[in-house]
Amino acid sequence: MGNSTDRWVFSHNEAKEAVWTEGLREIFEYRDLGIKDATKGDYIAHIVKANGKEMKDEVQSWHVHDCDFQFVLVLNGWAEFEYAGHGVRRIEKGDCINQRPGIPHREIGCSKDFEVLEIVSPADFKTRIVDAPAEAAE
Repeated sequence: MGNSTDRWVFSHNEAKEAVWTEGLREIFEYRDLGIKDATKGDYIAHIVKANGKEMKDEVQSWHVHDCDFQFVLVLNGWAEFEYAGHGVRRIEKGDCINQRPGIPHREIGCSKDFEVLEIVSPADFKTRIVDAPAEAAE
């Protein structure tokens, strides 16, 4: 019997051929790193960077991601998030977050040069708006 990763394929995503597209949030651009296709949707890895637009969106409301794994590494700039049970956290260049599945959180703000590497499983995860936890900051 084969391993579930037997169907994955090798991929090489070259920076010189990077394609930046719209994605979940209008204030960011997204660079798919080829992992979604290579893992047949088991994972997605993308670079997310601020594009200069400033506007409110639903991710600044309390929400959860329906996923099994979410890893964020800050490549540039900073952002502030509030996490249920963990309070407000500022993440800066070089910081890493292992965001447990289903944790309610919200973005408070980010720098104009904010850029992260994000790896999530599965690739096609859903985001749902939820009520603020009782201990949330105002």
